[in-house]
Amino acid sequence: MNQTLILVLNCIFLFFINELTAQDMSIDQKVDGLLSKMTLEEKIGQMNQYSSFYDVTGPAPSEANAKKKYDHIKGGLVGSMLNVKGVEEIRKMQKLAVENSRLGIPMIFAYDIIHGYKTLSPIPLAESASWDLEAIEKSARIAATEAAAAGLNWTFAPMMDVSRDARWGRVMEGAGEDPYLGSLIAAARVRGFQGDDLSASNTILACAKHFAAYGFAEAGRDYNTVDIGLSTLYNIVLPPFKAAQEAGVRTFMNSFNELNGIPATADEFLQREILKGEWGFEGFVVSDWGSVKEIAYHGQAESEEHATERAVNAGSDMDMESYYYVNHIKGLVESGKIEEAKIDDAVKRILRTKFELGLFDDPYKYCDEEREKTMIYHDDHMKAVLDIAKKSIVLLKNEDNLLPLPKSGKKVALIGALADDKNSPLGSWRIASDDNTAISVLEGMKAYKGNELLHSAGPALVNGEVSFVMQVNINKDDRSGMEEAVATAKDADVVVMVLGEHGFQSGEGRSRTKLDLPGLQQELLEAVYAVNKNVVLVLMNGRPLAISWAAEHIPTIIEAWQLGTQSGHAIAQVLYGDYNPAGKLPMSFPRTVGQVPIYYNNKHTGRRYPEPVVFWSHYIDEENSPLYPFGYGLSYTTFEYKNLNVKVQGKKVDVEVTVQNTGSLAGEEVVQLYIRDRVASVTRPVKELKGFDKIMLQAGESKKVSFTLTEQELGFYNNQRKFVVEPGFFDLMVGGNSADGLSTEFEIE
Repeated sequence: MNQTLILVLNCIFLFFINELTAQDMSIDQKVDGLLSKMTLEEKIGQMNQYSSFYDVTGPAPSEANAKKKYDHIKGGLVGSMLNVKGVEEIRKMQKLAVENSRLGIPMIFAYDIIHGYKTLSPIPLAESASWDLEAIEKSARIAATEAAAAGLNWTFAPMMDVSRDARWGRVMEGAGEDPYLGSLIAAARVRGFQGDDLSASNTILACAKHFAAYGFAEAGRDYNTVDIGLSTLYNIVLPPFKAAQEAGVRTFMNSFNELNGIPATADEFLQREILKGEWGFEGFVVSDWGSVKEIAYHGQAESEEHATERAVNAGSDMDMESYYYVNHIKGLVESGKIEEAKIDDAVKRILRTKFELGLFDDPYKYCDEEREKTMIYHDDHMKAVLDIAKKSIVLLKNEDNLLPLPKSGKKVALIGALADDKNSPLGSWRIASDDNTAISVLEGMKAYKGNELLHSAGPALVNGEVSFVMQVNINKDDRSGMEEAVATAKDADVVVMVLGEHGFQSGEGRSRTKLDLPGLQQELLEAVYAVNKNVVLVLMNGRPLAISWAAEHIPTIIEAWQLGTQSGHAIAQVLYGDYNPAGKLPMSFPRTVGQVPIYYNNKHTGRRYPEPVVFWSHYIDEENSPLYPFGYGLSYTTFEYKNLNVKVQGKKVDVEVTVQNTGSLAGEEVVQLYIRDRVASVTRPVKELKGFDKIMLQAGESKKVSFTLTEQELGFYNNQRKFVVEPGFFDLMVGGNSADGLSTEFEIE
């Protein structure tokens, strides 16, 4: 055997040995091996995230900032990109990094996929009204499937900020006011996005945001100060985030707000002590857009370098679009203000995630044009989002059984500018989807041919264009069409009025001081009601509204939210009784904006109430109670609760209740269990949701529903941040909402 052949065989042998060894290496070993080859600049690059900046189908950019980004990608100084979408764009952008940089490290491509990519589910608050965890998980799975097919591998969702203030526009993006429901929904959405295998080509990274307490912004004003105590932080704010961590979420995003005087992006207590310390989180933390830069605006940094130092030392691993990390970390490491070990820790977390996604095996694994064509707007996705849309609708009122509508022999007037709107039903935060792709209510109702459908919009909801920042100008003085709408209503047997908010009146940066129907809609509603009392009000909105006049006068009210692509079909099927609504409110509806923030799990004050004196905690011009409480929602049938039994064994409580469908139609009911710890070392809420079960009952059918309360449900965090279960008496309530139901007591010894 000649020497050349021996040399070739040895090379082949060594190649296969190296390949086998590489395959046998753990991800941590691969990460350590790669890290050892990286320069400090390359490490810092992995902590740098840029937004899209040029048309990759064209020549290299010449504008200075764009050219800098372009050169950084080719030099291996960018770890992730956001706002790049579509297989063609992502493949070309990935190629810049992989085929030009020294180590060929792939980038992660991220996008705000909040309630769908192209095919849109209901806004998250609406989905939460379904109380259907399986449907919510499936909704996130559809979003992940379409996004991954378009080349993406990371979404900035789910948002799990508990909020009690409907003025805050971002309530549309979360699960409402309750930490228990919010925790289960957070875990469901994480499972939906990430699936069982991150290396699969149809899964994407989830991101738990915003860490933490963003939903408690003062006055409901976005980005505002937050000042809450440890009890609220640990018992209300953090549980959904902890649930996401336990569900395996791989990324966290910190929030814009300060918490107790510290900007979240610079908060070592949140990021290092709680998240990476107490909870053992192994993924990485990304800043929100430019929030590293905002540390100085908060008054906690005197320079760009100081803000960078604070953010990195606090545990923020990746900088989204402030440019501070890539510009300043090297100098801060060289001066000793940031330990390189902290840089290594951040980069390991980022690289580990890229290995988990399989990007090192194939940087272009998400870039399949055929899959993109096949999966976007897939028929199965349309069917699924229609299902979740129907489940998200809440029936608030139905006097004299005005609904469901008869399918023939009636004149039905459809009124309201939103009735024929194909854009607003898509809601906010749907930046990847296509405008005017929603099924309108008009289209949905036209599918039912038996009635004469009269349509008259009345005054337009919107007067003017939607600007770049999506500010919506509501029509306040143009009454064109109102006279025609009233005349149409007068001639009808039943009037369906679709009123509410434009799709961009909720979402980030869209706080409101008023929670009524915007513009002339209230005037239109009252004018129509004056000529025809048979009004069905369909609300289309992204937050709870204060609709006291409607609740007093209008016989039937449906909360239809903004339901996404299949909105019109879902609403029409509920109106005509092909689907019996079963949704329950995830947020309390106030009687007036002056009650906000309002929430069911409040605490007793030191003043007993009510008393025949003025000196107790109340308003002199309004009731304390909400207009519609948390967990509230009616059905076209009725349910009766009976035979509530409780059995205590140590710190385990078994609960059983019988629920009967006492109406004439089959229907679903969300059976809800609440407890109150009467006396504790830290005062406890008047009630807390600790269990629910969504059941289907045929007319006349009864079913026993069982719950088991463990230490997890019975305990709470004290002010020493310790989870405790204290002995004593508990009240227990089971019913169809947080205000009504059967009650009993039990004792934990």
